[in-house]
Amino acid sequence: MKIPVGVQLYSIRQDCEADLLGSIAKVAEFGYQGVEFAGYFGYSAETLKATLDAAGITAPSTHIGLGNFDADKFDATIEFHQVLGIRDLIIPGLPMEMHDTAEHTLETSKLLSDLTARVREHGFRLGFHAHGTDMVVIEGGKSSYTILGENTPDDFVMQYDTANGMSAGADPVQPILEFPGRGLSTHLKEWSGEHGAKVIGEGLVPWMDVFQACESVAGTEWYIVEHESYEGMSPLEAIRLCLVNIREMGR
Repeated sequence: MKIPVGVQLYSIRQDCEADLLGSIAKVAEFGYQGVEFAGYFGYSAETLKATLDAAGITAPSTHIGLGNFDADKFDATIEFHQVLGIRDLIIPGLPMEMHDTAEHTLETSKLLSDLTARVREHGFRLGFHAHGTDMVVIEGGKSSYTILGENTPDDFVMQYDTANGMSAGADPVQPILEFPGRGLSTHLKEWSGEHGAKVIGEGLVPWMDVFQACESVAGTEWYIVEHESYEGMSPLEAIRLCLVNIREMGR
């Protein structure tokens, strides 16, 4: 079976801010099978779930800041995402001081491991989304991304981002291979010397190698398209073309 393709709604953040519900319906019309949220713009989980159901798509994951798991917010965070039907709670980034050295990264790994166990009890998986700073070698030939992955549980999702990795000089494929069975969702983003300046399939990412790594080693369950900058087209048109090109590549 083909891996379903979703879109990170940060790609069309201005459209979502203006009309989140309509934006969800639009990406479903394009043929996306799911969305990854990047904020809820004040809507209730019930309203968002009804919108997803009406559009015939799902939300396998969300990007959610670490602060949402603080003691005074934890229960509400869990309840909201249970109603929404999301499984993967992906931390989109961390303050630099939490992963600027190997020592700090190990401390962060312990925090994330403990949090993984807490959300697991409620049926969720915790994960982390890679940025360029996470791919820079900090000690012993290893990046903070590698150190985090080596010191978190096997069900902690390592969400690699192809363009973010390449922006820091990382190999576009090797970080996917580094954690077998843990790349349960992978961000597909084109790189051509800058983030998202080209739609998927028109830049430098070796997409067939990426797909092979995801499908043979990483255990990828969802491909998540992300696009960050635009050349003479609207954000919606850019993500539409990304999906067209992915389908042309047989995915």
